[in-house]
Amino acid sequence: MKSPARTTVTAALPYANGPLHIGHIAGAYLPADIYVRSLRARGKEVLFICGSDEHGAAITLRALKEGTTPQAIVDKYHALMGKAFVDFGIGFDIYHRTSSELHRKTSQEFFLQLNANGAFTENTEEQYYDTEAKQFLADRYIMGTCPHCGNPDAYGDQCEKCGSALSPKDLIDPRSTLSGSKPVLKPTKHWYLPMERSQQWMQEWINTGMLDGAQQHDPAEWKPQVLGQCNSWLKEGLRPRAMTRDLSWGVPVPLPGAEGKALYVWLDAPIGYISATKQWALDTGGDWEKWWKADDTRLLHFIGKDNIVFHAIIFPILLKQHGGFILPQNVPANEFLNLEGQKLSTSRNWAVWLHEYIERWPDRQDELRYALATILPEFRDSEFTWKDFQDKNNNELVAIIGNFVQRVFVLCNKYYGGKVPEPAPSNAAQGEQDTVLWGELSAIPGKVAEDIDKFRFRDALLTAMNAARLGNKYLTDTEPWKLHKTDPDRVRTVLFNSLRITAALSVVLEPFLPFTAQKLRAMLGLGELNWGDALREGLMVPGAAIAEAVHLFKPISDEEIAAEVDRLKSNTPVVQQPPATATAPVITPGPAMKANIGFDEFTKLDIRIGTIKEAEKVPKADKLLKLSIDVGETAPRTIVSGIAQHFAPDELPGKQVLVLCNLEPRKMRGVESQGMVLMAEDAEGKLVFVQPGSAVPPGGEVR
Repeated sequence: MKSPARTTVTAALPYANGPLHIGHIAGAYLPADIYVRSLRARGKEVLFICGSDEHGAAITLRALKEGTTPQAIVDKYHALMGKAFVDFGIGFDIYHRTSSELHRKTSQEFFLQLNANGAFTENTEEQYYDTEAKQFLADRYIMGTCPHCGNPDAYGDQCEKCGSALSPKDLIDPRSTLSGSKPVLKPTKHWYLPMERSQQWMQEWINTGMLDGAQQHDPAEWKPQVLGQCNSWLKEGLRPRAMTRDLSWGVPVPLPGAEGKALYVWLDAPIGYISATKQWALDTGGDWEKWWKADDTRLLHFIGKDNIVFHAIIFPILLKQHGGFILPQNVPANEFLNLEGQKLSTSRNWAVWLHEYIERWPDRQDELRYALATILPEFRDSEFTWKDFQDKNNNELVAIIGNFVQRVFVLCNKYYGGKVPEPAPSNAAQGEQDTVLWGELSAIPGKVAEDIDKFRFRDALLTAMNAARLGNKYLTDTEPWKLHKTDPDRVRTVLFNSLRITAALSVVLEPFLPFTAQKLRAMLGLGELNWGDALREGLMVPGAAIAEAVHLFKPISDEEIAAEVDRLKSNTPVVQQPPATATAPVITPGPAMKANIGFDEFTKLDIRIGTIKEAEKVPKADKLLKLSIDVGETAPRTIVSGIAQHFAPDELPGKQVLVLCNLEPRKMRGVESQGMVLMAEDAEGKLVFVQPGSAVPPGGEVR
């Protein structure tokens, strides 16, 4: 596998029927921006692509609801999202849109080439038709009960509760979102992608990285939940999927006899990455093809977990069937971000909208970037709370970075009139102290870059923050404010070194806190820096002017946080409770407690934290799933669990569970189960995970 000469980074095209919230940012855009900024700081050639996804049924539904046109809807939200990205420091090379003429032409040419290559089959099938609205219903025009999790409001293409990919005929009790009536089946012709033809090479490519006899990617670099969801699809067998829809809003199918039909949004949208690159090339005089066709280009898709199969299976099939394009080397998908104990919900307005945050908290973008970066849902769902936001700001940004920089600049302005001091020779003890400091600091840039390259952004930020922690410890240990009269030479050296640490902070924090990094460079009188400048000798010049001391971050008060929580709660619809009656409420008791056991009996139970690696259905068993669970041993355990009616296999990889490890093995449907997954049951009888409050290494003992 060749070392890449350049990297094409795409971030999921946000759907232009509403504003951005912090779940979108934590899922795809902030991780992608951190990654791209890191590559650029290291002098790597990288192109960062995004744009608005402006077609599909949901947009026409919103236009119908608001009494306007689809074009008016996408114009409004394209502008709103584009400005929010810029204001938040997400540094796309281009933010394009799929309603552009260039995108229409690119998509149609792509479709025609696929058709010429024999990539499609033409099938006439019965699809749902709304007799009241007098039109065929695209996937998003149909809702019903999810067959996997029982969500009554699943869409015809996907259940947004469990993440399962669906087709309209999978839904139980389908209903039209246009009229609310029950749709009927009626024949219509469409162009299908027979994905089953790609089953063999796709399975090999996903799990070994091999493509046409060459090593194209390393599966060990892919996140387990991404591989798990892909393999869940592959084990069930790939099936044909329609690539056209009966829609008036979208890219028209460019074939005779296809009037009134548009390209399926999941064919149209990812081609938006390509058309955006073409527009960038037109704007800059660049070469778009090298970013999509050169063998030494690395292609990465940053997305949320609900888009995994589209980017890791369907789009690669389309690229290969077309020919001439590279396939993604990684799809570093994130899990979901929750908010104040609940799932983010646009319909309930349970969200922190990015543009509104920027309006209420002007010039405090890095505070939110930092808080989100510390909780990115890299391998499991995570949660944002306003209290944690306050704590991260006050106890980390203010107390660690802000405190260090403030002290250094106050002392330099007080003792040296705002100039960089001349360092003096140190005695043996002082020299050893400084040597230890530089030894610890010198390891930080490399470790930050290494973690970012592995898409472990939380670990990378923690390491970058250690530079500020080391700076604070250095000041505390040397106490220059006490030495100024007795050992002025040592004070000059300490503060010179502290200014170098500040310069290093402006480099290693830049991917995460670009606005703060820019402020630090301005305070130091420095221009743009690259990764190699972090601890470069000669960067700080004695006698050079530095700025006056300023507070990089300001504490956030309890009152400010209370206002945000109140605003969030006041925005959500209040569920009307039934009127009170004189009848006393009926209290349903839980299951009866079992008889007491002795402590010695309890200690015999070996309960461990396990991480689910793979999940699949047990053949001919409606209730059973076969799980592969890492409990800290040399190889994962196989455990058969009766949870198939509560969870879809593709939502389980990456979840942490409690495992009773020393239960006697037993065979279930021919599969030996080596333990038991422990779960709880809610008031409605649905099983729920009992998970640790924070990530625990597999094999951690539950006492």
